[in-house]
Amino acid sequence: MAEELGGKIISEIDGHILKITISNPKKRNAFDPKMMLQLSNVLTDLDADPELWVGVLTADGEHFTAGLDMPKFFGPNANPAPIPESNVNVFGLGKTCSKPIVTAMQGICFTIGIEMALAGDIIVAADNCKFCQMEAKRGIAPLGGAHFRYLSRSGWGNAMYHLLLCDEFDAQEAYRVGLVQEVVTTGTQVERAMEIARTIAQNAPLGIQATKAAGRSYIEAGEASAVKAIDDIRDRVMSSQDAEEGIRSFVERRAAVFTGK
Repeated sequence: MAEELGGKIISEIDGHILKITISNPKKRNAFDPKMMLQLSNVLTDLDADPELWVGVLTADGEHFTAGLDMPKFFGPNANPAPIPESNVNVFGLGKTCSKPIVTAMQGICFTIGIEMALAGDIIVAADNCKFCQMEAKRGIAPLGGAHFRYLSRSGWGNAMYHLLLCDEFDAQEAYRVGLVQEVVTTGTQVERAMEIARTIAQNAPLGIQATKAAGRSYIEAGEASAVKAIDDIRDRVMSSQDAEEGIRSFVERRAAVFTGK
């Protein structure tokens, strides 16, 4: 049988913990549409299974994820896989996972990788992490929740600083502004995330889920408004000439030349 091409999402059960691994290391764990659907399916399983109490999101290789494999989502031959509305949304923009999720990150953690982690609950970052919310450098804008989750985690000034500069920052800066909760030695981030998950799993699962639900209810109204705004943001930026130029320049590996149109 021929080896399956492209990346994949691997899941394994460890007691009451579901360990979820992003696996496309040859492309710095960039996401293609198939992987996005697989991750949504796995998160839906985590949410639905009463024997699974905590999720841990990790990644193979040196990097967490470089983001989207852009041509497979926006190129002329793009064919994104539809995700059922009943599924858990990987960015927490629709149906959210009722179980706590701990994310372990290393190396490059760009764009959607940050947004996926922020859709969870606790982030453990290796000390070699590099973060960047660079969508505006590509002529588009964050569409996975960064526009409001940076605010809720970091406050207006810190959020705007990184969202508007589209700069690259390290794990210590991510810790300073509250995007991550722990910084650990590179290579130990998954072990530490599993330790945290096991500690959570020692508590009453219904109590933990009720605590998460109560916390989410506090910010739900604000998030609902922010999520609703995503369609307008998408319509505004994705049909622009700058979006075409940003994606083209990324594929051609050159600096983009934007016109504001």
